[in-house]
Amino acid sequence: MHVIGIIAEYNPFHQGHAYQLRAIRESVRSRFDDDAAIIAVMSGSFTQRGEAAIFDKWQRADLAVRGGCQLVLELPFLFACRSAQDFARGGVRLLQGLGCVETLSFGAECPELTPLMTAARAIDAPETQAKLHEALRAGASYAKALTAILAQESGLAADLLRQPNNILAIEYLRALQRYAPGIEPLLVARRGAGYHAPSLGHFASASAIRRELAKAQPDFAALEESLPEATYAAIRQACPAEIASTERLFAPLLARLLTMQEGELKAVFGLQEGLANRLLAKSAQSRSLAGLLAKMVTSRYPASRISRIIPHLLLGSTEHAARTADETGPLYARVLAFDETGRELLHEIKKRSTLPLITKVSAALNSRQRLEGCLTPLQAMLALDTKATELRALALPAEAPLASLKQSDFTSSPHFLTNASHT
Repeated sequence: MHVIGIIAEYNPFHQGHAYQLRAIRESVRSRFDDDAAIIAVMSGSFTQRGEAAIFDKWQRADLAVRGGCQLVLELPFLFACRSAQDFARGGVRLLQGLGCVETLSFGAECPELTPLMTAARAIDAPETQAKLHEALRAGASYAKALTAILAQESGLAADLLRQPNNILAIEYLRALQRYAPGIEPLLVARRGAGYHAPSLGHFASASAIRRELAKAQPDFAALEESLPEATYAAIRQACPAEIASTERLFAPLLARLLTMQEGELKAVFGLQEGLANRLLAKSAQSRSLAGLLAKMVTSRYPASRISRIIPHLLLGSTEHAARTADETGPLYARVLAFDETGRELLHEIKKRSTLPLITKVSAALNSRQRLEGCLTPLQAMLALDTKATELRALALPAEAPLASLKQSDFTSSPHFLTNASHT
């Protein structure tokens, strides 16, 4: 059994994801004459762009297993809700720590691996880094500065770095070079709509699906075409009462800002370089979270960076906590869901992993310890994951959102799915 790692969000699991898993299996069969066992490292309650996931992490993990994964692990919040570079590094380091992953598969708009590998090597070249730091000090945004430098230094097409999945692919390759050189990359070219494409269809983007779900009257017929049967059934059952919207966090955000001291605010991850003062000023002028984010965006600070600040601020995660996580990498592998093959993988991981497997949070952290706050580094990282689960509940339309939590980190066990259909 050839073990493949994937780093994903599955927000929600759609036809493009199902296609990727089928393509991985076909590639493994043709290259290794073997079956693939797929381990997905998935963001938890909040995604890389700072949004509350539309389904909770257990349901998204279930749908991923039904769609073709064997085992789904949670990427800790301190890596999941970060830049593409930090998201990729966290996922790669977690997969490397399992001790059994042989290949990392990812999608990209670019159909060939060579240009992406060229870009990955060029970014880490000392001369590129020196020019990049100089551009950042001058006030340029990271993405624009890097695109310009690579186009000039390496002759790479500027469009290569303007596609979100290409950017993530390059960061995966950089992370492999640094943390897991023994893991081989496997590119699966994306099919259908681009990341931000607005239209639905068989290969609709996750962004288009989420936009449709945000409407008062979603087009369920169009959604049915864009989603595997299990995901569509879950959406019909959940919509609208159990679909999270980050917009509902605007009032909690204002309350949080009113009660924070200046030093506490400036210590929040992402609120350096004068952004704390800007946030206070713009929040007083805004009527919605979307309006606040629009007012916060500048040429130097894109919408994705600003959006990520919101959950960090509400959870109290600090710059120090993020930097400490960068030094240690993920400190555990939290199991969310698995099938029969995944159970076999877990036995193998227990033998070979350098990371502890967490199947019951209460064995590593209880609510009393979290409240008292005297925590080990592992407990502190895990505590943020549990708080993120509860914060996401506030993004639900329920009148008593915390009471309506279907699952709690402290009481839930991983989901074991029997007879999950894989192709």
